[in-house]
Amino acid sequence: MVERSIPHDAKIFVAGHGGLVGGAIVRRLGDAGFSNILTASRDQLDLRDQAAVNYWFRANRPDYVYLVAGTVGGIWANANRPADFIYDNMMIHATVVHASYLYGVEKLLYLGSSCIYPRLAPQPMTEDALLTGLLEPTNEPYAIAKIAGIKTCQAYRKQYGCNFISGMPTNLYGPQDNFDLQTSHVLPALMRKVHEAKVEGRNEIDVWGSGVAMREFLYVDDLADACLFLMANYDEDEHINIGTGVEVSIRELAETLIEVIHPDARIRWDSSKPDGAPRKLLDVRKLTARGWSSQTSLRVGIERTYAWLVEHYDGARGIVAPSALVS
Repeated sequence: MVERSIPHDAKIFVAGHGGLVGGAIVRRLGDAGFSNILTASRDQLDLRDQAAVNYWFRANRPDYVYLVAGTVGGIWANANRPADFIYDNMMIHATVVHASYLYGVEKLLYLGSSCIYPRLAPQPMTEDALLTGLLEPTNEPYAIAKIAGIKTCQAYRKQYGCNFISGMPTNLYGPQDNFDLQTSHVLPALMRKVHEAKVEGRNEIDVWGSGVAMREFLYVDDLADACLFLMANYDEDEHINIGTGVEVSIRELAETLIEVIHPDARIRWDSSKPDGAPRKLLDVRKLTARGWSSQTSLRVGIERTYAWLVEHYDGARGIVAPSALVS
């Protein structure tokens, strides 16, 4: 549902349109009839540069902003690039939020991550679990940056009366995901591993961890739909969780991927590698009470994502086509 109170010719800036989430939001806005979608590539605008961001906002004057840009990745990327994760993400939300205030943006939606919650938060995690315990060490810098983003939006609401809201999505996947085996999240990394085992005729696949960790997965087009819903229907100071309310083990996830892609394969679990947080399930009652819920099952989402990966394999993020390796 999208309220008609947002004019379809309103200037809408999607910060991070080239990524998984931003691409889905651009598609959803187009499907909903919005005709004035503003974007800027990394080459055109460095979102970490306040002066550059101010200049862009002054020139383009967006009415609405979806702030979904950021530096993201899985356990390996977080462990090896902690400075990038905290610096890039804190700078990006700070510059865009401040420029949105300076140039009169009517409403801004900032997206965080479920990793903002304590590692051992009661499950499912409610919005008021924020800052009640220690974070998961493997992604602490990223989580701190995302918490700062929430607090930045709240501070601008309090001091300047800005209508800046925050949504906290669970683990995401879908078309345009990052499939790099070192920097991606668990689902696209596993999907690539299973696909390449199938193509290469291998039946054994090595996977980090024990498989017992529990995770919740949201198809990115469902997230995009939730973002449009919140932009039209949510104006509260507190952040709001966005998820399915359903969790599966990493072992169950791997088994589903094998069923869809390569039924003859089997997993060899490397339990010497970290599992990450034991559980990460969001309490989504606050969102469902307002009338929104996800529509795409995990299996259907995996099938759609895999179809996209097969079609775009050579050009998918994090994958170098064999022909590109020839000098």
